Amino acid sequence: MSSADRQQNAPRPSPFAVLTAAVAAVLLLLFVYSVAQVLLLFFVAALFALYLGSIIGFLEERARLPRAAGLLVALALTGLWAFAVGWLVLPPVARQTQALITALPGQIQVWTASLRELVERYPLLAAVLPPERLNAQLSTVADNAGRFAAGIFPVVFDTLHFLINLVSVMVMGIYMALRPELYREGVVLLAPPVHRELVRDILADLGKSLRAWIGGQFLAMVFLGVLTWIGLELLNVPFALAFGVFTGVVVMVPFFGSLVSTLLPALFVLGTGGAVQAWLVVLLGVVVHLIEANFVHPLIMERRVHLPPVLTILSVLIMADLLGPIGLLVAVPVLASLMVIIRRIYIHRLLEGKGFRRFVRDAPAEVRVPESAMRMEGAAVSIPAMLEEAGSAPR
Repeated sequence: MSSADRQQNAPRPSPFAVLTAAVAAVLLLLFVYSVAQVLLLFFVAALFALYLGSIIGFLEERARLPRAAGLLVALALTGLWAFAVGWLVLPPVARQTQALITALPGQIQVWTASLRELVERYPLLAAVLPPERLNAQLSTVADNAGRFAAGIFPVVFDTLHFLINLVSVMVMGIYMALRPELYREGVVLLAPPVHRELVRDILADLGKSLRAWIGGQFLAMVFLGVLTWIGLELLNVPFALAFGVFTGVVVMVPFFGSLVSTLLPALFVLGTGGAVQAWLVVLLGVVVHLIEANFVHPLIMERRVHLPPVLTILSVLIMADLLGPIGLLVAVPVLASLMVIIRRIYIHRLLEGKGFRRFVRDAPAEVRVPESAMRMEGAAVSIPAMLEEAGSAPR
C-alpha cells in the first residue's frame, strides 16, 4: 500500500474532537493570559538563576568549588555589590531625583514660555497651533506631570507588593540555580520520548542566548550610565548623576529608553542653558549610544542574540500594552527565547525538515538489511546530525 493510500484510509478526527481541541486551546490561552504576571515573574526568576549559574559555573571550573559553595559565593558577591551600590550611589541619586522632581513644574513653565514665544514669532506655527489650543494643551501637560511627579514614589515603592515579588523571584532563582538539572529534566520529560533530545538541545540553546543577553545588558547599563554621567558633568548639566543612573536603567527598553534618556536632559537644560547646550547634550547621548551599539553590543551579544530592530520594537510595544511595566523589562529576553524556539522547531524542523539532534553523539549506529544485519561502529556517529548538516533530512 502506498503512502497516498495510507493517508486516504487514515481515520480523520471527528468534528467533536476538533471542536474540543479548539475550546481547550482557547481556555489554555485565557488561563495563560490571566496568570501572565506570575509567569513573567517566573521568567525573571529564571534569568536570575542563569545569572547565578554563570558565576557558579565559573567558580566550579576555576576554583573547583562544589555547586552549593559556589551558590553561596555568588549570593555573597551579589549582596556585596548591591550593598555597595546602595551605600555609595543610592543616596546622592535619591537626593538629585527628589530635587529634579521638585524642579520639574518650574521647568515646564519655562518650556511653556519658550513655546509660546515660538508661536508668536512664526505665524505659520500659530496658524497650525492656535494660542488658545496651545494654552489648553500645555495646562493639561503641566497638570499630568504634576500628578505623575506626586504619585511616582507611592507607585514605585509599593513596599509590600514589591517585597513579595522580590523575595519570590529570589527564592525561585536560588532553587533553580542550585539544582538546574532537576527543572530542566522535568521540562524534558513533558515531551514525547522521540522529541526529548530536541527539547534538551533547545533548552541548552536558550540558556546560552539568555546568558549572553544578561552579560551584555549588564555591561551596557554600566557603560551607558557611567559615560552619560561623566559627559553631563563635563557639560555642567544639573542632576548629572540622576540622569546617568536613569540612562543605565532605561537601556533595558530598546530604542524608547535610548530616546527618552537622550531627550530628557536636553529638554531640562533647554530653558536654563540655551539651545547650544541642549544640542550638545543630544550629541552626547547620540555618541554614547552609538559607541555602545557598535562596540559593546556586538562584542557581547551579537554572536548569540541577534534580534532584528523592528521585531524588537514590536515586542516592546506588545509586551507593554499587554503586561505594563513588567512587560517592558522582559520584552527582549522573551523575544530572544521565541526566536530560538521558532528557529529550532518551526524553521529547522517543520519547514526545512532537518533532524531532531543538533549535536553529534558518541553512539554506534545499527542498520538492518533484508538478508542479514550489519553493524557499524564509529566515533561520533549521528544520522540526524549528519542529515541536518547536509540539509537533506526527510520530512
